[in-house]
Amino acid sequence: MISYLEFEKPVASLELRIKEMRALESDEGVDVASEIERLEVKSGELLASTYASLTPWQKTQVARHPQRPHFRDYIEHAFTDFIPLGGDRNFADDEAILGGFAKLGDRRVMVVGHEKGHDTQSRIKHNFGMGKPEGYRKAIRLMELAGRFGLPVVTLVDTSGAFPGIEAEERGQAEAIARSTEACLGLPTPMVSVIVGEGGSGGAVALASAERVLMLEHAVYSVISPEGCASILWRTSDKAADAAQAMKITAQHLKRLGVIDRIVKEPIGGAHRDPQGMAITLGKAIGEELDKLGKMDSAAILELREKRFLELGG
Repeated sequence: MISYLEFEKPVASLELRIKEMRALESDEGVDVASEIERLEVKSGELLASTYASLTPWQKTQVARHPQRPHFRDYIEHAFTDFIPLGGDRNFADDEAILGGFAKLGDRRVMVVGHEKGHDTQSRIKHNFGMGKPEGYRKAIRLMELAGRFGLPVVTLVDTSGAFPGIEAEERGQAEAIARSTEACLGLPTPMVSVIVGEGGSGGAVALASAERVLMLEHAVYSVISPEGCASILWRTSDKAADAAQAMKITAQHLKRLGVIDRIVKEPIGGAHRDPQGMAITLGKAIGEELDKLGKMDSAAILELREKRFLELGG
């Protein structure tokens, strides 16, 4: 069952009415097929028009939707033969950042990404997708392993930011994020990063410093959350919608600014309405990018990556 966001209430009302009429048709044999069809068309049109004109704040809400597909969903539907690899060989295994060998079509890859979880228990287990130093050090280890074996790297970014707890700072959070960013930039094999939900601050950049950065249609990518920005500028999180508008955090804004390279279209109503379809679409998009990058040697890839980031903001 779909959880509706605040701005989706008119759609929710229509879909509830359709559900009630179907129950009436089933239980009492009343012929309401034509009315159901009319309401379905109306609901579809309303959903499409609503999602065609979302504000940056509304897109932020969609990016955070509790039913939005995460790392494990994409692994299940877009990749095959996934072999998880755990631990940073130093402190512990971080469940917020997962990774391992996998196949994308016929191509072997190393895939790394954030996992937020879908229910209370799994969200706590995965720390709501907020990586700790050991998570970023695990990512470094996997990227270095990929470079050693000549495998392309795919990263799926979905985090509100790196974990800000005292214990993370004690274990060198900033250094781990910087080293992970460095590992991305120095990777000798092709790398494609995708912002699939929230791309929050350095916790996202640490896995997204690739030569090709993709973004789902309703994902967001920013240096700070809209609430955090509003708290700094206006001293109240109530201005989050204004902050989201000012910060240009949507895929459409970032594509125009050159921060990302490609927008991957989502199903109408967001990725959470068809996780499997979204995963298949994303898998195809990643495959297309890797096909292009696969024709380049290591020197050309490193030059392309360097040029991409040096030209940002130019």
